[in-house]
Amino acid sequence: MSRAQHTISIALLVSSLYLSLYLELIPLPAVIQKDIVPILPFWSLVTFGAWILFRLGWGMLTFRDTPEAYAELMKEIELAKADLRTKGVNVD
Repeated sequence: MSRAQHTISIALLVSSLYLSLYLELIPLPAVIQKDIVPILPFWSLVTFGAWILFRLGWGMLTFRDTPEAYAELMKEIELAKADLRTKGVNVD
């Protein structure tokens, strides 16, 4: 099963579960049915946003520079400057 199929099947499962709760096909206490079930989509959206922001922050916090990548990038920049100089472009 591909990742897209897996994601779609989970989304369909969650949405059908929510729809059955919203349409009161699954019996719940009245307080939960009237106060909690209608705001579940908004709560899940806020939770997903917080999770994405956490993942972004964690990725920035644990980002590691590698000296090899820096040296390779500097070499490519020098090659590009040399190529532009041969074509008559002033890069300094």
